Amino acid sequence: MSPEKKRERQPTLSDVATVAGTSVPTVSKVLRGGTDISPATRDRVMSAIREVGYAKGAPRPRARPVSSEAPPLIDLVVNHVDGSWANRVLVGVERAAAAANVDVVITIARGDGDWVSRLLRRPSQGAVIVLVDPTDAQLAALSAGGVPVVLVTPMSRPAAPVPSVGVTNWEGGRTAAEHLLELGHTSFGVIGGGRDHLYNTARIDGFRSALREAGVAEPAVAFADWSRPLAAERAVELLSADDRPTAVFACSDLMALGVYDAARSLGLSIPGDLSVVGFDDGPEAEWATPAITTVHQPVAEMGAGAVGLLFQTRQTHPDDEPSRPPRIELSTTLIPRDSTARRH
Repeated sequence: MSPEKKRERQPTLSDVATVAGTSVPTVSKVLRGGTDISPATRDRVMSAIREVGYAKGAPRPRARPVSSEAPPLIDLVVNHVDGSWANRVLVGVERAAAAANVDVVITIARGDGDWVSRLLRRPSQGAVIVLVDPTDAQLAALSAGGVPVVLVTPMSRPAAPVPSVGVTNWEGGRTAAEHLLELGHTSFGVIGGGRDHLYNTARIDGFRSALREAGVAEPAVAFADWSRPLAAERAVELLSADDRPTAVFACSDLMALGVYDAARSLGLSIPGDLSVVGFDDGPEAEWATPAITTVHQPVAEMGAGAVGLLFQTRQTHPDDEPSRPPRIELSTTLIPRDSTARRH
């Protein structure tokens, strides 16, 4: 047989069952989202799917979930629906889905991992995953079950390539620093979110790059895990130092509000004693007193772009040559408001 005709043997359900130490029917149940599977068995099967590289093939057909008149479904997977960020993503996802006559189901991803089985159980045509960090095993199980996914602002880098949508986080952080440098500041603090989150790291790295280029000392950095109360605690520590910063960059508007809380508790005025820049440009930034200078990211557009990528992924034939998955990166923009001022 000529080399061109040789085909590498593709992993089967039997291979998955052998590695997982279970049966083929059990593996099949996991891929259909069966409810009579223990969490331990489900996790073992999902890990085995990733380990052997099992791939079912093409995405599911555009099935009608209830009747011939019912539109297809896609899932928006989030870890919470609190706050304006998740709501703005939903606006973009719903708008793009409605234009394609597709309904959206909101799925809350809790720590037990059952959200994957729920997607596999229903006739979901794919999932837009936001503010959730799926494991490689979960992504492999969804792929094997014929459920394509698109990640919005991935928290970490998956082992297998996955289509994604994000923003220019590095440039956004750099723009924040350039704005504060132009105002004459030379002493800086940074309140970061999740220490290991890709977009958080990019924002801080971009901020640092502008300071290095300007010959300014490295900023003092503290992490608050995207929490306003924790950001307030960390900011009190930064602002209580003898050489306290005159400007703070918070990697989200919510944490910027925590910096406001800290400044208030220490008797510091914004922007008179302290300039503050946030990131997101949610409605909270405009409602704050003073209004927050922030880096705008087009959240609704990210949601709409993710739906477009999902439809594009569904059109990819399983026999097509593998290529780098598509990535949409939207621009960030500095929005100057009242929380920053020239350093006297």
